[in-house]
Amino acid sequence: HPHSRPRHSRAHTMVPLLLLLLATAHGLDELGYKPQLASSALGGLNTTSTFVLEQPRCVFTDYPNADIWLVVAIPEAVANFSNSVEPGTPERAFQGFPTSAGAYMTLNTTLLNYPCPKDPGEITVLRVGSETSCATDASRPTCNGPLPGPGPYQVKFLALEGSEPVAETEWSDRIALRTASQPSSILVKGSGHSTGMIALTSILAILFAILLASLVAMVIFWGSDSCGGSSTFSKPEAVSVRRYNTHHVYDQPAARL
Repeated sequence: HPHSRPRHSRAHTMVPLLLLLLATAHGLDELGYKPQLASSALGGLNTTSTFVLEQPRCVFTDYPNADIWLVVAIPEAVANFSNSVEPGTPERAFQGFPTSAGAYMTLNTTLLNYPCPKDPGEITVLRVGSETSCATDASRPTCNGPLPGPGPYQVKFLALEGSEPVAETEWSDRIALRTASQPSSILVKGSGHSTGMIALTSILAILFAILLASLVAMVIFWGSDSCGGSSTFSKPEAVSVRRYNTHHVYDQPAARL
């Protein structure tokens, strides 16, 4: 069968072409942009429930009519994430994240809010997790609510025209949040003592000061009492009684003339 081998080789050549045609027909543009945290000069990039991203400026310029969404996911959900699942559905609701929903979509906007280029000195950031009022409101599944734990998380931007995904960025690197420390484990800079030890030392110092003040007051009271007693009970002066001899007085008869 001299013609069997060429047909087999042609079939292998067609598979990549078909995959390329399917991707083109789908219309999803893979953009060479990776979301990243904002400049560290801003401060407060990561808290226990939020983090700050740079806005995707000059990234979606070819899609002026698209809605640009931020996708937040746990790393385990990244590999199987489906762009065809629409935002606001139970699979993409913030209120189910991360238990029943491995990813959610939020902060939707248009290209008008991501103008290109940005003005010099302009702060162009997005704080993820800043809305607290809708965190438990099931009627707002696209809430930008506080993140439920320290993570890590990964994010990407996805552009939709209607319900059709047309462009997406790469997934970010893993983003971890700060963890809250117990008060007893917080160390004061420059010392090896915890706040618990410092508080105990402060209490003991206050008690010692109270005891010392009480002793001083008692000493003052005793001193004033002893001084008052010596002025009241003074030694009486010695009284000397002079002795007189009693002269008997007799009625003398009238002087005789």
